[in-house]
Amino acid sequence: MAKKLWKLKKSKIHGSGLYATEDIPKGTRIIEYIGEKIRKKESLRRCLEWEEKARKSGEGLVYIFDLDKKWDLDGNVPDNPAKYINHSCEENCEAVNEEGRIFIYAKKSISKGQELYFDYGYSLEHFLDHPCRCGAEKCVGYIVAKSSRKKLKTILRKKAQKKAEKPKAKKKSAKKAKA
Repeated sequence: MAKKLWKLKKSKIHGSGLYATEDIPKGTRIIEYIGEKIRKKESLRRCLEWEEKARKSGEGLVYIFDLDKKWDLDGNVPDNPAKYINHSCEENCEAVNEEGRIFIYAKKSISKGQELYFDYGYSLEHFLDHPCRCGAEKCVGYIVAKSSRKKLKTILRKKAQKKAEKPKAKKKSAKKAKA
């Protein structure tokens, strides 16, 4: 049996998190993400149901990994401590699909006591539904895949520019009315 390299503790990011119990070298397999293997149709149904609950409660409740074209893995099962690994925009772990099984590996060296994080890889489509609380220096404010973060920054910058321009337009029209 492999040595347990983590422990479950309270997290500043989101309720609970996993923390390194010793220094973990880059490339080390830390834990398997286990769960119920489900078809895509059932996965979509569960995601939509959980997302609706999350909007009402503010809790992040989706623990589903994409396995292949037909199957997903629902990690919301009692014996899956890996579901407590939080997202960070500066992740130190990565999830790897090995023949339909998900393993969490150290992406870089991790110090004893450090919280374990990985990139949840969410699509940009519904980014507003997934605010990020990681607090990392490079945090973009929303949980999106690293590959989408540059695009998200552009979207947010344009949105902020439009918002900043609206009061200026109102001020100009108000001045015209006074003249």
